[in-house]
Amino acid sequence: MAMNVKQLTELVAGDAVAIRGTATLEPAGGPGDKIFPPTHAVDDKNKSAGAKYAFETRRIDGHDARCVLIDSVQSQANRMEEALEVLWAEKRIALPVVSVDFSPIAPEVGRVTSLSAPHRIADALLRDSLLGGQLFRFSDIGKSFTDASTRNATALFKVCPTGLVFGLWDSTGPKGGLGAKFQRALVSEIVGINAVAGSKTESRIDPLNILKKSADIYAAADENERWTTAVENARTYEKDEKDHKKGDPIKFGKEGKPSEVNHGNVTPSIDTVAGGVTLDEARHTVVLSLASLRRLGFTTGAEEARTVLAALGLLAVFAAESRGHDLRSRCLLVPKKGFALSLEAVARDGSTTAVDLDLAGAIALYNEAVAKLPDGIRFDKPAGEALAELQPSPKLADLVKKSRALAVTEADAGDA
Repeated sequence: MAMNVKQLTELVAGDAVAIRGTATLEPAGGPGDKIFPPTHAVDDKNKSAGAKYAFETRRIDGHDARCVLIDSVQSQANRMEEALEVLWAEKRIALPVVSVDFSPIAPEVGRVTSLSAPHRIADALLRDSLLGGQLFRFSDIGKSFTDASTRNATALFKVCPTGLVFGLWDSTGPKGGLGAKFQRALVSEIVGINAVAGSKTESRIDPLNILKKSADIYAAADENERWTTAVENARTYEKDEKDHKKGDPIKFGKEGKPSEVNHGNVTPSIDTVAGGVTLDEARHTVVLSLASLRRLGFTTGAEEARTVLAALGLLAVFAAESRGHDLRSRCLLVPKKGFALSLEAVARDGSTTAVDLDLAGAIALYNEAVAKLPDGIRFDKPAGEALAELQPSPKLADLVKKSRALAVTEADAGDA
């Protein structure tokens, strides 16, 4: 039978240290298929194979193994919060969520919530938005969690419980670096074992075979045209500069070649710096620290609140797991047969107990735990309803507009 609230409460209040789980994954194309890990900035002098990937040596089964990071703890947390947001939006779970609507200034972004903002409820996007005409930080909700601590996490629990599960540091609040700080209670990571860097090729054949020396490309004076080959229609420098005089035409991009506006052939090339990897297997590891949750104090309903947080962590794991591991372009992973994610509770003496749960069971478990919250710590809003709806402040809206205008200009110039 699936775990129930009574069993979870006993684990949280008892001597269980953690609930952990592992899964063995492989490329969707099968063993030996190439996948592409996340890339990172690299020094121009460091052009060794796989230099843009996070390689490291780990000790596995008594041997040193060259591993590569496939999905980081931070990225996994974002994926789990995104999955929780979907369940909340579908009104399948009740969860305190603060939302700010950017649709008028960034339609493709739409709403950003405390589940999608990078720093959760302490994020600057929420801090610099308005609730009832005042900055969110000065609203009753915004001020409520300022003094939250591990000794008394009640206020944060009522406005952003995910901050207690995934971690939160209120470093931009009124207390600066001394603001509320909570460690992660839930950690999830995917790494590739015995990884070998590969290479990839790039090329493009232009049907019109436009040559790179066929014409100089200039930024058009008419912004709607973007570019032109006619000097008389080009945008010009408004004043003398280091290598240009006032009135000189401005080349499009860095060199004014047809390739700057995506015309012409792309010469075949080989990339080994970020050419993907092959590996023996990928390992997904999940750890929910019950010891961390037990350190959280509450003014009322402490046992019930900790149980809700544990249930929320388990729900986040299964909600994300149910969506699959399509992590990025050419990085789709699937469980090896017989090695899908399974959980177990670990006691202080090292003994383990299997945790029987799936997504449907995790949703039911969480909702049951929330229903048992006593007065004084109950969630104020029903499933799918935001705790607060914010609007961007004029200064934040202006910053977004200016940033987007600059991004368009730089993209047209080829410097983005």
